[in-house]
Amino acid sequence: MSTPTDLADCSASQLLDLYRSGQASPVQATQAVLARIDRHNPALRAFCHVAHEAALASARASEARWQQGAPCGPLDGVPTSIKDLILTRGWPTLRGSHTVDPKQAWDVDAPATARLREAGAVLLGKTTTPEFGCKGETNSPLTGITRNPWNPAKTPGGSSGGTAAAVAAGMGPLSVGTDGAGSVRIPAAFCGNFGLKPSFGRVPAYPLSPFGSVAHLGPHTMDVRDAALMMNVLKEPDARDWTSLPPDPADYLQGLDDGIRGWRIAYSPTLGYARNVHPEVAAAVAAAVLQLADLGAVVEQVDPGFDDPLDITTGLWFLGAWTVWNTLNAEQQALTDPDFRAEAEIGARYSALQVQQLNQRRGALGSQMRQFMTRFDLLVTPTVAVPAFDARPAGHTPMTPEAMLGWTPFSYPFNLTQQPACTVPCGLTRDGLPVGLQFVGPMFGDARVLRAARAYEQRCPIPRPKLSS
Repeated sequence: MSTPTDLADCSASQLLDLYRSGQASPVQATQAVLARIDRHNPALRAFCHVAHEAALASARASEARWQQGAPCGPLDGVPTSIKDLILTRGWPTLRGSHTVDPKQAWDVDAPATARLREAGAVLLGKTTTPEFGCKGETNSPLTGITRNPWNPAKTPGGSSGGTAAAVAAGMGPLSVGTDGAGSVRIPAAFCGNFGLKPSFGRVPAYPLSPFGSVAHLGPHTMDVRDAALMMNVLKEPDARDWTSLPPDPADYLQGLDDGIRGWRIAYSPTLGYARNVHPEVAAAVAAAVLQLADLGAVVEQVDPGFDDPLDITTGLWFLGAWTVWNTLNAEQQALTDPDFRAEAEIGARYSALQVQQLNQRRGALGSQMRQFMTRFDLLVTPTVAVPAFDARPAGHTPMTPEAMLGWTPFSYPFNLTQQPACTVPCGLTRDGLPVGLQFVGPMFGDARVLRAARAYEQRCPIPRPKLSS
């Protein structure tokens, strides 16, 4: 793969190769990325906080280490951003909300932030999110509407929409996002990037999400190799997360290029219930599945056999919104996004019995998928049923489960089951919008979904958007 002439268009792996050879430096790369942010962020609104001086100081320290032949970690000098739901020492984490006071001590790094610092990443700033990450598009009273680099009239998705827009536009090759019902995979699909929702607990979190054990953290990158590189950093344990998994000694770069010959792949174009898959999405995914077979996989078209769990997902999600709502005083509540307020109002209606019933149904779904995956190495689906839709303000549609997530029926089931799932671009619509192909692995099969996505990506490289000048 040739190296782009603009360092802002380089992947993390390309930048690290340039640093090793002395052909470019972390300062040069950071300057290029900051210039890209200055040029395009006013229109895209991918960042809500940019730390120019801190980033350049970090890049200078990294450059000195590279000149001494002693990089401090596997991401030393790589420009990286953090979703504004994730604590970052020295910067406010406002969660897309006017209710969070920026004038407080911001002296704690979340585990993901801490691991990125230790690995030498150059932290650029915070990326936009809807209020408290409450929906699958990125708009908020605090930061306005975030837009898609492929077409600024379209949404980048959400809730990691700022992260997706930043990576797609070359405003830093790496970003870390969160995914509670598709919030890494939806925007990665809409913006034509790679995004991974790891197995629950593989990337530690602190504090834990008020939306509970559907909420994962994961990498959002220009390509699959960068995500594997990033996962080697993010998966390190952190004692603050009591739900985190034991240490994982695997190197996710090892075997990444070994292909999928002989793998058993279940292909489900609708999961058995998705009725409104856009025809161009369906066609692109079907063509991608033919490529998987050509790569040597044994593909069987089969549905997992569960009913649409939309009501389980939104029920648990609305309860989380109600939980957050009750941490706010009346003055703060008056400042909130109407979508978040509507979610909280629905959450208030659930009884204790209904909550228990939702969790029992979730457990049954998880058990069913564990059993289904004993027959297959992977499950393949579309990532989202539709291409990116128009970027819209908060409160544009009355809040219902269908309005919230009905257009993304392939993402939320695998938050309920906690399985690893990723999205890789598999084509463009006639209007030039990206389409995503989703790989779902068995629980703890994070390396497996990365390897499959890498095999497909090598056959069908990820395109980049052409940015307006």
